[in-house]
Formats: sequence, C-alpha cells, structure tokens
Amino acid sequence: LFQESTKFKNVWTTHSASPIAYERGRIYLDNYQCCISSIAQEPRILYQKPKCSKSEKIEDALLLESPLGEMLPSPSDYKSSLIVLTVQNWLLRLSADSGEILEKIYLAGSCCKFRYLSWDTPQEVMVVKSAQNKLSAAARQAGIQQSVLFYLAVFQVLPLSFIGMLEINKKIFGNSVTDVAVSNGILIVMYSMGLVRLYNFQAISEQFMEQPFDLGHEFNWNGQVGVVGKYPFGLPCNIKITDTPPLLFEASSLENAFQIGGYPWHYIITPNKKKHKGVFHICSLKDNALAKNGIQDMKCCSLEPDWIYFHPDMSGRIIHVGPNLIKVLKLKEVKNNTDQMEIAEDFTIVANRENSVNNTVTVTASGRVVKKRFNLLDDDPEQETFKIVDYEDELDLLSTVAVTEIGADGVAHLDFHCNEHGILLKSIPLLESWDVTYSHEVYFDKDLVLHIEQKPNRRFSCYVYQMVCDTAKDDECSSHEKTERLFCKKGGRIFQYI
Repeated sequence: LFQESTKFKNVWTTHSASPIAYERGRIYLDNYQCCISSIAQEPRILYQKPKCSKSEKIEDALLLESPLGEMLPSPSDYKSSLIVLTVQNWLLRLSADSGEILEKIYLAGSCCKFRYLSWDTPQEVMVVKSAQNKLSAAARQAGIQQSVLFYLAVFQVLPLSFIGMLEINKKIFGNSVTDVAVSNGILIVMYSMGLVRLYNFQAISEQFMEQPFDLGHEFNWNGQVGVVGKYPFGLPCNIKITDTPPLLFEASSLENAFQIGGYPWHYIITPNKKKHKGVFHICSLKDNALAKNGIQDMKCCSLEPDWIYFHPDMSGRIIHVGPNLIKVLKLKEVKNNTDQMEIAEDFTIVANRENSVNNTVTVTASGRVVKKRFNLLDDDPEQETFKIVDYEDELDLLSTVAVTEIGADGVAHLDFHCNEHGILLKSIPLLESWDVTYSHEVYFDKDLVLHIEQKPNRRFSCYVYQMVCDTAKDDECSSHEKTERLFCKKGGRIFQYI
C-alpha cells in the first residue's frame, strides 16, 4: 500500500436516481435490488432482482456476518447475509451473494411502523426501532391520547432469535421524550430539553418480561392465537414496563450530544446553551469531575462545526476534528494525584494551508492602506479543509479526506496516517470534482477506495478506485484527458469503465 509505485486508479463509475449503499465489498443500487461485487478487478453484478412494489420497499439494512468458532444450525448461517426491514414491517434475511430470502419475520400490524435497524452489540444483538408514534390532527382534536412513543424489538442473531419487544411510554418516561436507542446493553432515552438518561436494558428485560417467546412457535397472547413472527400476528409486546426503571446516569447536553468512552470511563458533553456550541467538556463517569484540560474548544470560526468522539480503536483516546486541525487526545493520570485524569495531546494532523493568505490589512500599489471588513472563515472553500476522518481497523490506519475548492471545482485527496503517531504514509488524489455543498461518503476496504456522492434532486454517484502496483513512470490514469472510457449495459443499467 505504501510503496511509491502503488497507485489507485478509478476503474468504475455509476450514477443512480436512488441511494447507493456500500457494505464490505458489495455496492447496492435500486433500493438493494441490485448488488455489485467490487472485490474483483472489474466490478460485476452478483444479482439483479425484479423491481419491487412500494409495499416491498426496504427502509434499512444491516450486513450480518458469521461469528468465528461457533456451531450454527443451518449451512446458510455461515455465509454473509443482509438483514433488511421493509415498509410493511417485514424483517428479511437475504443471502448477500444471491439475494435469496433465507428467513422472513413479520414484526407487527398497523399499530406501529418499524423504520430503523441498529446494533446493540455488533454482530450479536440487533435492535429494530419504530418511527415515533404521532396522532393525526383530527385525532388530537377528538381528544384521543397517545401514550406510546416508540416500539423496540430486540433479536439475537445467528441463529436469529427473538429476545423481546417493549414500548417507550410517556406515562413511564415523561412527555418530552424525543428519541430512544439501545447500545451496548444500555437503554438511552433523549428529551427535548437536552437531557439524556441511561438505563440498564438487561435489567429492564429481566424485571418486566411477562413471558418469553420463540420464533415460529404458537402462542396465545391477550386473547390472540397465532405463530410468533408470522403474519398477521407478528411479535408480542412481551416486555411491559410498569414502573420507572432504576436510573444509571443522566446528563444535560446541547442537542442531546452525549458519548461514553476512554479508560477509566469518561463522557463528553456540550453545555446545554447555544453559546457553548463547539465547546466540549470531558468528565469522569464515576464522579462527574471535569478532567484537567477537559474543556476542549478550537475557537474556530466556520460554517460547519467541529466534532469530537472517542477513538474507535478502543485505545481510550479522543479525536477532535476542526476545519484545519485534527487533534488526537489521550487520558492520563495527573502527576501526584492518581484520582484525577488530565487530557493531553497525543499528536495533531494539520491541513496544508501554507499558501493561504488571510491578511486583514493590504497595501495597494499607490501606498493606500485597505483594511478588510471580515476575515476568511476557517473552513473557507479555497483553503484545504478536513471533511471526513475515519479509522481502518485491519491496517490500523487513520484516514482523512481534505478538500480545496479551485474555481468552480473542488479537489479532494484521501490520506492515510499512522494511527499511533499520526505520520502521513500515503496520499491518494480523487479525480472527480468534490462539491462541499453535497453529501459525501468515502470507504477504504483492502485494495479498494469507494466514493459515494449525493447531489441535489436525488442524484447519486459512485466512484470506485482499485489499487495497482505499477512501476511505470507515466500513470495513464493521472488525468481525465488521458482516460479512455468504455460503456457497458448490464441488467438494464449502464456502467462506465476505464
């Protein structure tokens, strides 16, 4: 990867009127109806399913991979599969290579609309969340009360088994609940005033579980007789929270932004006032004590705010990203005080702005002094600005995407840095123009770089780069002018190759 002769060539491009998704070597088009393998030297279609009706539209999806060293009941369980959630509350497990339906579970009737899939524990416990229940204007005028805000259905995966379903009720959690999630065994409830409350989900399921149920078994529940996970009965709501569960922790933060991580455990919040936006407090989870140097503020003047999060490499470090600066911070004990922790800088990555000029005073040729009425923003498009920061766990690399707008075009490059020291190891130019006003995703996977772009009016583009080791001095794909493009029609869709 880091040899000077190694290049990344743009080998494939496609455009779509529907969102494009990527999961570990597979590109999904047309609402997951078309799957393309990007692993081969030339991307190829794995399967193309017939166009589905609106009732079969997929709302969300998760890639499910077989755990290592475990005996599984079905041979199909050992192959990658895609868990998808449809508009009509069906949960389907599809073969990742053929699109064949391996399992089919009906969640619920018209009482709620399930919309979101997420991991409680990655590749072990999955959560299906409903959209927020809201009464129509006519129902509110009629005086009808709506107390249930969300439904959550929780599953163990491989083999897929039902743990339980619960409802988030105003009568238990309060009227101002805005969102809810389950992560790492914690039920997280968010409120409109910025409050975040944490509860032990396992304790809730054990205390309030009325009766366990197994998928495919007959049940008699509240006068209904049916089969668990089959139409039209679906899944019973068998975790009934009748009293407020014991509170583990609560914090107030601007826009409900709250994170836990580090070692020993710390959390990051922004004080719950608009004037503190962009200011982050790092505190001990044990006693809420602010760490020494625990107030992190880049004081950047930019349209896009800086962001902060615990490093996903499980090192306990913290990544703070601003327009032109990436700080990797670490927690360490204060000298002569083992009870207090301090935030120290591990390393920084700085954008290349050596040619940028931001003088507030200019002297003209005639000697007249002209003062600027404003300074350039820290994320001014004409200056190199960080847009994406990610971590590649298999190679232990920190990847960054930096963009500079030159005229009407934006020029972007993907850089790989040593995760331990931040040293730049490789820079890969992206050939396509990058408009900072659009939404972008960039993935690095083994020998592949993939860029997904969302333009206005639901126009999506996908650019695939493959790693090539070429000692030739002339790189034939270094510019669009030297590129010969071929077009190929497969499955009713036109693909562009280089």
